[in-house]
Amino acid sequence: MATIATTQIPQKRIGLVEHRDRAKRFFLLPAVVWVLAFSIFPLLYALYNSLFSFRFGRINEFVGLQNFGRLLTDANLHSGLRTTLIFVASTIVVQMILGFGLALLLNQEMRGRNVLRAIMILPLFATPVAIGYLGITIFYEQNGPLNVLLRALGIEPVPWLSNPFWALVAVILVDIWQWTPFVFLVSLAALQALPIDLYEAAEVDGASRFASFRYITLPLMTPTLFLILLLRLVEAFKVFDIPTSLTLGGPGRATEVYSLFTYRTAMRFFDHGYAAAQGFLLLVIVSVIVTLLFRRIGRLYDVES
Repeated sequence: MATIATTQIPQKRIGLVEHRDRAKRFFLLPAVVWVLAFSIFPLLYALYNSLFSFRFGRINEFVGLQNFGRLLTDANLHSGLRTTLIFVASTIVVQMILGFGLALLLNQEMRGRNVLRAIMILPLFATPVAIGYLGITIFYEQNGPLNVLLRALGIEPVPWLSNPFWALVAVILVDIWQWTPFVFLVSLAALQALPIDLYEAAEVDGASRFASFRYITLPLMTPTLFLILLLRLVEAFKVFDIPTSLTLGGPGRATEVYSLFTYRTAMRFFDHGYAAAQGFLLLVIVSVIVTLLFRRIGRLYDVES
């Protein structure tokens, strides 16, 4: 009897383990379906479309890699890519410096600190399209509030939306206004998680505030800053809403970023195969940048460990 009981207990345990494994797979099923439906399938379908030429939105003929070859000779695409790179570099640099600087400032004890923090993150709750339309009013060249202010200061009004250079500057400024709070918010959360003991020990040793920032704050914040940089780079390369609503890519093609050019290729000229090839080019560019940043972040964590 004892032998039979001891053999039944392991069998029950094995059955319980198998039941738990099936339960785990069941709960993972929605995530797997989501990835297959909204990531893998669109990617494969876009790759399929990139191998065909389209006429009036319908597949015309199989062209193989010709759509990818067009990427090398399309001057308009190169212009959009160049505009996007300028936009990404300008916005990311300003957002990282300004957001981190504001986080350092509002991490200190001061009167009204909580109110200032709440005000700082308000732009994050605004819709990019609505911000773009608001920018049309702000940058209105005749009697817009910004040019009225410049006139009051004795400065010549700026042709914000009719000059190619200033139109791109306007788009950059609007994006900086919206996304600097994201850098500020994540940086502030990371700053508040830093161990206070290190700063107290540095203060006892007579370290200056700048020395504490250089040898304690900055090294500890570097992984977080790289993570913020990674997230903002990916989003900045995909920018679409603000240039579309603020300038429609104009004047001319001065603010036609890569995503807007791809959208027009697919939805205005109905060349879905070439638009799919453009999407894969952007995917490759962003993937290379993300891979390099991930390697850099991995090295930082290896050094810390």
